[in-house]
Amino acid sequence: GKLGRYPPWPGKIVNPPKDLKKPRGKKCFFVKFFGTEDHAWIKVEQLKPYHPHKEEMIKINKGKRFQQAVDAVEEFLRKTKGKDQASSHNSTEEKNRRNSSEERGKPSTGEEKRKASLSEGKVKKGTGEGKKRVSSVSSERGSKSPLKRAQDQSPRKRGRPPKDEKDLTIPESSTVKRVMTGTVAGFKWPPSVSEPAKDSDPHFHHFLLSQTEKPAVCYQAITKKLKVCEEETGSTSIQAADSTAVNGSITPTDKKIGFLGLGLMGSGIVSNLLKMGHTVTVWNRTAEKCDLFIQEGARLGRTPAEVVSTCDITFACVSDPKAAKDLVLGPSGVLQGIRPGKCYVDMSTVDADTVTELAQVIVSRGGRFLEAPVSGNQQLSNDGMLVILAAGDRGLYEDCSSCFQAMGKTSFFLGEVGNAAKMMLIVNMVQGSFMATIAEGLTLAQVTGQSQQTLLDILNQGQLASIFLDQKCQNILQGNFKPDFYLKYIQKDLRLAIALGDSVNHPTPMAAAANEVYKRAKALDQSDNDMSAVYRAYIH
Repeated sequence: GKLGRYPPWPGKIVNPPKDLKKPRGKKCFFVKFFGTEDHAWIKVEQLKPYHPHKEEMIKINKGKRFQQAVDAVEEFLRKTKGKDQASSHNSTEEKNRRNSSEERGKPSTGEEKRKASLSEGKVKKGTGEGKKRVSSVSSERGSKSPLKRAQDQSPRKRGRPPKDEKDLTIPESSTVKRVMTGTVAGFKWPPSVSEPAKDSDPHFHHFLLSQTEKPAVCYQAITKKLKVCEEETGSTSIQAADSTAVNGSITPTDKKIGFLGLGLMGSGIVSNLLKMGHTVTVWNRTAEKCDLFIQEGARLGRTPAEVVSTCDITFACVSDPKAAKDLVLGPSGVLQGIRPGKCYVDMSTVDADTVTELAQVIVSRGGRFLEAPVSGNQQLSNDGMLVILAAGDRGLYEDCSSCFQAMGKTSFFLGEVGNAAKMMLIVNMVQGSFMATIAEGLTLAQVTGQSQQTLLDILNQGQLASIFLDQKCQNILQGNFKPDFYLKYIQKDLRLAIALGDSVNHPTPMAAAANEVYKRAKALDQSDNDMSAVYRAYIH
């Protein structure tokens, strides 16, 4: 999905699997993207022919993956052109069609249509080199799933709209039929500038994921008001919200926002909500933390119950399952302020059982509930670049759109309550285990007489290179363990992830080993330092 400022991506129109219904009310095609195993339904107005836009796109995107995708397109064009020349001279109709096209080199004839069958067509997708990538879902599943196999086996010309549907046109009118009916090299394009999403942030993207056994089969560009992809029951839906706007601004919701918990993550979130013009009432267990935000324009709530009763949507971000339960069920807690229509969004990283219990009590009072734990750290929170994993009330997820755009770069909707908690624990399990491995490698380098800086330089030149790796190694090399993500919280997440594995009898030996190292670091008084202080558990 091309979103925001990222360039389009080349792809081809393909046959959807036999059991895959086209989204109702959407004029779109099923597309396979070059250079990836990603698949998606793409709206027709977001398709552009390949040749007229090729040079422009190559200038915009210098990325290696994009170049590889373009190379794959060219290779495909060479092959299909050869086939076409051999077979299409016999057909005047096909010649006429070719002559009517803007670009003679486009492999868009009816002969190709028959030969390559829709499964050889092309469009374009903008994964971009920067923020969110749709492939987090579709490529992982696509290459191994029935999606790919069914597509290879199914030569049907599914999804071709009738020729008389004039509203299916795209800007290059003479190439429309090709986009509709044949093998088309082209780009997946953002919505036209004449119809901008007026209140969206160009850096922010939503994903709607309804998790089922079937592979991910549908994502679509949508505006800030997220439109649910109308799929047949049982199919998975991913939607990427196109946040393109002429001025890149966010129109804040007019709903009153409450926020409970001003820790490392909550502070940055509230600051960004205020910057984007939201009306925010804050509460924190230690009230002095509220002062800075009162100066920035926030209102002060005396108790969680008061905040919930005076606000439309109340967010909470606290440390662990116990704190999350106390906040809701304790004296003057959230539950006491809940009445029909009140909305509660818990952003704490907790286990699925805890969040399910909280959802039940909120909903039993007529409230609406969304879990929305965040992946990131203090720096990303301050920068408004968190990744938000949401599940629960989908309508509430939509209502939180401007808030999520203010605090995050990407938002995923994962279906029913509990899914986001599980996914968040798995993400942090991987992160925590990786951090322990980094510390183990750096200390082993030291005790075997190798330069730690050189090890970092080598890692930064290899496939493991990442901002996370570099920042955490720098922390260790400089002896700077100022918390960006508390060590005690990553240990808590490892503990909960191991318990999640236990609940389904799934082994988590790597997480278990990492957990022991973090427990040793806690015993060495590193709890309130950054997670990178796990390094100190390895020092003899």
